[in-house]
Amino acid sequence: MKLEDFGYNERIEKLRIENNLKTFEIGRVVAEHKERYIVGTEKGEVEAEITGNLRFSAKSREDFPAVGDWVAMTIYDLDFSLIHKFLPRFSIIARQAVGKYGEIQIIATNIDYAFLVQAVNRDFNINRLERYLTICYAAKVNPIILITKTDLIEQQKIAEIIDNINQRIKNIPIIAISNVTQLGYEVLKKIIEKGKTYCMLGSSGVGKSTLLNNLSGRSIMRTDTISKSTNKGRHITTHRELIVMENGGILIDNPGMREVGIVDTTIGLESTFDKIVNFSKKCKFKDCTHTIEKGCAVVEAVENGEIDRNSYENYLKIGKEEVYFESSVAEKRKKDKDFGKMVKNYKKEMRK
Repeated sequence: MKLEDFGYNERIEKLRIENNLKTFEIGRVVAEHKERYIVGTEKGEVEAEITGNLRFSAKSREDFPAVGDWVAMTIYDLDFSLIHKFLPRFSIIARQAVGKYGEIQIIATNIDYAFLVQAVNRDFNINRLERYLTICYAAKVNPIILITKTDLIEQQKIAEIIDNINQRIKNIPIIAISNVTQLGYEVLKKIIEKGKTYCMLGSSGVGKSTLLNNLSGRSIMRTDTISKSTNKGRHITTHRELIVMENGGILIDNPGMREVGIVDTTIGLESTFDKIVNFSKKCKFKDCTHTIEKGCAVVEAVENGEIDRNSYENYLKIGKEEVYFESSVAEKRKKDKDFGKMVKNYKKEMRK
């Protein structure tokens, strides 16, 4: 395969030159397994690990390569290569690391479009869609909503679901598909462009792996049925993987996400809840929290039915999470700084 098959273009080449990486081989991370990487190159897929220098200089998980990254490397053979550096990312889809407040988990990098996948028969949830949208807008990634398993309900019900989404989420493409009948696949395939990278975001059991298999034309990911005891999806995809499809599009599958913690809502909230933001400009106080203040245009719009109450409550919830995350980051930085001072003072005492 050529680098162009993995999405290499003039923008990536420019970054390679600007960062003085012409002497290295270039590849794209297609999978990660406990800090060992599978990298797609013109010589084939190679196994790689990062250099000690890259590991030592890393301050957080964001400083390690992730699926979707373009990396500069030395290839010794297909079973051993060294990654020296990854090229600057033009987009990062991330969430709060589960159970680790103040830490970020990178989902994928260098993404052009994100498929927000939800099934019609189980935990369909517009609040979760708004969370995914917030993540996408913060990452400057174009979202596309995919409604799956449409063969399980009547056409009229599908139309109602799409109408409910459109009432709260504006100007986002919505495609209803069935992995069984492949209804809607023709529309979906038309929007997938050669050389562009797409990432799938959704809970377990919504049909992401089957969707990937159908789009690629071959069995890549193992699929399974919904658990009969819990009616919840089983975690079939256990790791992130980048797949080059037959039509030239590039698709990254992800393990199902039950928790979608927001890490950056400054841009994300304003874009996802733009209607609320526009009303907030009419509030009496600039620092209005849009909860209890007199003269709050947002609260007034909710009470008048101009803003959907569920969307408003979701907006407040996501905003609170972002504030908590920022405070956790600040607390973690302070602890790291204090620890660094302690080590520095200890070294001074030892030299004496």
